[in-house]
Amino acid sequence: MILSVVAALVAAFCFALSTTMHQRAAKRQRTRRVLDLRLLLRLLRTRLWQLGWVPDVVAVASQTLALRYGPLSLVQPLLASGLFMAVVIEAAWSRRPVPRRDLTAVVLGTVGLVAFLVTVGPRAGVADPTPGAWWWVAAGAGTAVAGCLLGARRSRGAARGALLGVAAGVLYGVAAALLKSVATRFGGDLPALVLDPRVAALALVAVLAVQVNQSAFQSGRIAAPLTALTLTEPVTGVLVGATAFRETLSLGGVRIPLVVVSVAAITGSVWLAGARSQARS
Repeated sequence: MILSVVAALVAAFCFALSTTMHQRAAKRQRTRRVLDLRLLLRLLRTRLWQLGWVPDVVAVASQTLALRYGPLSLVQPLLASGLFMAVVIEAAWSRRPVPRRDLTAVVLGTVGLVAFLVTVGPRAGVADPTPGAWWWVAAGAGTAVAGCLLGARRSRGAARGALLGVAAGVLYGVAAALLKSVATRFGGDLPALVLDPRVAALALVAVLAVQVNQSAFQSGRIAAPLTALTLTEPVTGVLVGATAFRETLSLGGVRIPLVVVSVAAITGSVWLAGARSQARS
């Protein structure tokens, strides 16, 4: 369990560094429609965006290690600490102090997630969900992402960034679940790995997540899309873990109001970040 926690924290820092680099590169590009692949094609030729994949690869490797030895509902919330790290890195890169309201938002969100994790006490479930469970995940995630994309088409600035951040967070959460399943099943047989339909699904979801993520980063300041993304991803991980992976959550008795307070803290942090972004966009 300790190895899983350490690996998750390393992944959080590397994701934070990669996110900062990618956001700065995306902001320099012309704003396009969410699913317009020309944005990705232009970013592929950008040096800063290319270099941003170095810490991202390290992050994915660390996340894979963490997911192999720890439950999804533990690893994903720990990755949310990257939100605080990203705000600090972005401020240091811009040579300015961290805005107090941004700091309050990320601390509130991180505390909310930690409180949620401690309250529900997640415990590991099955290693490999059934095909039927994956179809339910696809239906639920697809509905959520479609709703966010439709809402983003009618929004601008911070609101658009937050909606796209939520959509990207859902996609990344599903990608993490697929990654856990692939990593758990892998026994050294590379041909079987290549033919595993979960690998193809992981690649498709990951590409879509990257595209939506970069579009989110073009909308206003980094606080709104990053806060929405970072907090939505672990929530998605917890939901997928509790349903598809049958990970056990303790939700009885006095824990229910504590969960409500935790969710309220997470929601409040997204609102704070969005208000800050809207004021400065």
